[in-house]
Amino acid sequence: MARIGYARTFTTDQNLAAQIAALRNAGCEVIREEQKSGASLEGRPQLMTILDFIHAGETFVITRIDRLARRDLQVIVDRLKAKGAHLVATEQPVDTSTAAGKAFFDMLGVFAEFETNLRRERQAEGIAAARKRGIYKGRPRRSIAQKSCFGCNRAKAPARSLAISAYRAARSIRCAKVFSNEQGQPHHPLDIRHLRANPGPHA
Repeated sequence: MARIGYARTFTTDQNLAAQIAALRNAGCEVIREEQKSGASLEGRPQLMTILDFIHAGETFVITRIDRLARRDLQVIVDRLKAKGAHLVATEQPVDTSTAAGKAFFDMLGVFAEFETNLRRERQAEGIAAARKRGIYKGRPRRSIAQKSCFGCNRAKAPARSLAISAYRAARSIRCAKVFSNEQGQPHHPLDIRHLRANPGPHA
């Protein structure tokens, strides 16, 4: 099966040559390169391409875990597991094609989830402290017309109003989505959540 390499530095000043050489020595037929410090996956198109197109049984090869992620490890771990792909780190004892490696992979997910929860907890504590000091007010509530993509164009207002009415009548997001699609206004998933959270008055 194919071995796909991923080389990454956090700045354009750093050199990828050593990583690329190590990945080639590990048998990688394809190597994607990235010189970005982006914290989110969306800011790393080469990594996203690998995660989107890697197949079951293929191996995703990196030199070290920290080259892969610092904040989105949980998401990456989950996506690779869902695809049935393996992860190998050339400079660390990481190889999920082995029993020990699979156990380590699961532990990566546990620690990544812990880190995510800890970060959210700290963020919530910071917001609570700011509110207590009267600094943090939060975002003002907006109507569904403002939140929804239906509200982005006046020509879509009738469809938005009918979709809201359908939701309020049936209390069913599925019905509202089907109705909106029938009206020629495809329903975005965000609109579904907005309708559920804030049906609002009839437009």
